[in-house]
Amino acid sequence: MGMVTRSQGSDRFAAYIGELTKVIGHADRVMPLRDYCSGLLATEGRRSVEPMAAVTAPARVSAQHQRLLHFVANATWSDERVLAKVRELVVPSMVRHGPIEAWIIDDTSFPKQGSHSVGVHHQYCGQLGKQANCQVVVTLSIANHHASLPIAYRLYLPQAWIGDAARRAKAHVPAAIKFRTKPQIALEQIRAAHAAGVPCGVVLMDASYGSNKALRDGITALELAYAAAIVPTVKVRPVRAHDPDEPRLSVKDLALSLPGHAWRTITWREGTNERLRSRFARVRVRAAPIRGAAKCTEETLLIEWPDGEAEPTKYWLATSDQKMPFRDLVDIVKMRWRIERDYLDLKQEIGLGHYEGRGCRFDLARPWSERCIDKDLSNV
Repeated sequence: MGMVTRSQGSDRFAAYIGELTKVIGHADRVMPLRDYCSGLLATEGRRSVEPMAAVTAPARVSAQHQRLLHFVANATWSDERVLAKVRELVVPSMVRHGPIEAWIIDDTSFPKQGSHSVGVHHQYCGQLGKQANCQVVVTLSIANHHASLPIAYRLYLPQAWIGDAARRAKAHVPAAIKFRTKPQIALEQIRAAHAAGVPCGVVLMDASYGSNKALRDGITALELAYAAAIVPTVKVRPVRAHDPDEPRLSVKDLALSLPGHAWRTITWREGTNERLRSRFARVRVRAAPIRGAAKCTEETLLIEWPDGEAEPTKYWLATSDQKMPFRDLVDIVKMRWRIERDYLDLKQEIGLGHYEGRGCRFDLARPWSERCIDKDLSNV
């Protein structure tokens, strides 16, 4: 493909925004949508509304500031329809290079000052690598080896907010809203994407989600496959033909018991400076069932033990086809790197998390948290 000229890029951007305006509602939102998206791309530094107003309308900054603020915080356009339109526009370009291979669940955080922004709380902040005052959102992206696309963002409301009626009322969070864990939010997003007919992929997640068996079972109930990272203490029962009643043990203990010939060095993709490779083993297992549940089906336990490490470093449970080549299994679990790149690009290139609004507009027809995050972190 040849280089895209500035003129061609401008034409493509205008055409893209033109498609989004078809689902934005009233005609008076067309110009603010165009200016807001232009501001996200053209503004340097912080992409909150005021500096974007200065870039997009330098001769009338105050009026533009009010117009953009009204658009992102008060106008009644449907973020659900806009996200669906984005998928409609982008997925065809992705699948020209290969089918959707993965759905990636994760969360990201945004450091905040004060206590008024919706959902802000002293909690683990991945951006800072420690406990801090922040907001957290649960996200879902779809990906193949060519590209990835974020398709859902939903604000996590900590339990501290649930019992604080005054703070909830000030932020316009309805009293009827109940607490949802991050895995519960993730499963809601997966169900919504499945119901919307988003092209299926293997659901990938880190250990904070993958160790939750209710989430894994919910994914299986949708007839979706997963490759879920888990913590070393998760217990499984090895599947052995000669002993169907093999006792349960932690995945770490199982990994340490494997013979040397069980391990293979596998290369999965090109890194920044060299090809990425490590040692892996895979074993057919049954994970411990939820109390009262039926006997678990077989899964593949994938283990990574890099050369030079004293013990295995990562573990995954996968409901992949037993006939899947070993390298393909490693390749698919390692596709989670795309979500980290998504977060980095969204935060650095278009200011994800820079929006400074505190309130939450609630759409009674849709989950409160989805509406809230799309408005409170509207830079997405």
